[in-house]
Amino acid sequence: MRNSLYGATEWITRFAYVNILWIAFTLLGIVILGFFPATVAMFTLIRKWIMGNTEIPVFPTFWKTFKENFWKSNLIGLVFVVFSYIFYVNVQFMQLNQQTYLDLFKIPIYLFMILVTLTCLYVIPAFVHYDLRLRDIWKNAFFIMVIHPLHNISMIVAVIAVLYVLWLIPGTLIFFGGSLVSFIIMGTCYHAFKRVEEKQARMAEEK
Repeated sequence: MRNSLYGATEWITRFAYVNILWIAFTLLGIVILGFFPATVAMFTLIRKWIMGNTEIPVFPTFWKTFKENFWKSNLIGLVFVVFSYIFYVNVQFMQLNQQTYLDLFKIPIYLFMILVTLTCLYVIPAFVHYDLRLRDIWKNAFFIMVIHPLHNISMIVAVIAVLYVLWLIPGTLIFFGGSLVSFIIMGTCYHAFKRVEEKQARMAEEK
């Protein structure tokens, strides 16, 4: 019982610490330039924890990842911002133009927005997991998202549930909002990545 409590306390401390680092380094980059490098650093740490490497030094690993991936992660962030702007323009256009003939375009536009949003959930996990060019990161993220619909659903439901619980408990979002959401996304994506890798290994053996 004592060991279980100690283990739980240790993990709570880890998640709170990395969440504080995420906020601090985001502010260090004046938010605009700091958010995506800090997010990549947080996902990198959480990926290592998921893989069983829980003894890594947190701050040195976070700082090293933040520095090494500063510009690449901001390039990813730029694509996120461009997509967000396109979504905003599309939604505003459809709200201001309610003509019947535009209804034909609404379904494919919303479908496109959903697919891009789901792909974005896989992009940063794919970036920290694979050593690929940025263009290939997006391509891999899209294909893995498409072939794992149950992972997509479970990820979204879990994220919404966790955020709702944290919202109900005052103060917890500051300490756990980013790290717990990252853990859910990275954990789900890592499972999807491993399934793809196992399938590729089986196909290689059959050849």
